[in-house]
Amino acid sequence: MTTRTTTVLASRLFNRSNMSRFAAAAAVATSVLLAGPATAQDAKPSAPPPAGAPIVPATAEMTFVVLKTSKGDIVLELNTAKAPISVANFVDYVKSGQYDGTVFHRVIPSFMVQGGGFTAAGDQKKTKPSIQNEWKNGLKNMRGTIAMARTNDPNSATAQFFINHKDNPNLDQPISGGAGYAVFGQVVAGMDIVDAIAAEKTTVKRGMPNWPVADVTITKAEVLTKDDAMKAADAEKAKKATPTAPATPVAPTTPSTPAAPAAPTTPATPKN
Repeated sequence: MTTRTTTVLASRLFNRSNMSRFAAAAAVATSVLLAGPATAQDAKPSAPPPAGAPIVPATAEMTFVVLKTSKGDIVLELNTAKAPISVANFVDYVKSGQYDGTVFHRVIPSFMVQGGGFTAAGDQKKTKPSIQNEWKNGLKNMRGTIAMARTNDPNSATAQFFINHKDNPNLDQPISGGAGYAVFGQVVAGMDIVDAIAAEKTTVKRGMPNWPVADVTITKAEVLTKDDAMKAADAEKAKKATPTAPATPVAPTTPSTPAAPAAPTTPATPKN
């Protein structure tokens, strides 16, 4: 993936606030935000992302959230110390039930999966006022991190977020509105669920591209205790560390005894 292509893709991590009204209006809004010759459809996927270790070191300054999705659970560790505004905003939406019933509406493999703003019908949910961009907090857009989605206005993030499916260092640069994209946490369990979401086939819905054909719904978002989050993370680590037992070979079947050939019939006695 070229720097130019990734830059254009990054410019599309937006809240789509004007796109849910009409497909025609969506096309116009998209053309404005996507100025340039390349689009996500044009971008060539990079090599499959490697299984990475957690990016943000665990500290006492963490908040934990689980996104219960129709694909499985995604457990998030949110860095309150380095991204206090983004974490407080996200947790407030979690506690208010904002994310319940929303879908991952924008999925681009080997880039990111985005959600938190639309219902399965394509209706956009109302949000609180936007927040300040914390992109200079030292956290990077690496595989498995969660960041705030926004328009080209650096301080326009509200409820929508995205989870990086691969390392996206270009998103840490001032490539959109003079700023990067603010990371505020990471996946500590359920990255296989993110991979499954990224593998979904997509279509265009209400003028919005990269919308999964089969809905991937956040059925419930909840704040977790640290103990519950660590249990989920430990269980995932143990599952990965346990080798899969080889399948028992199937014993060869005994060939069946061939049937005896039929006795020849006696020809009829000719009549005189």
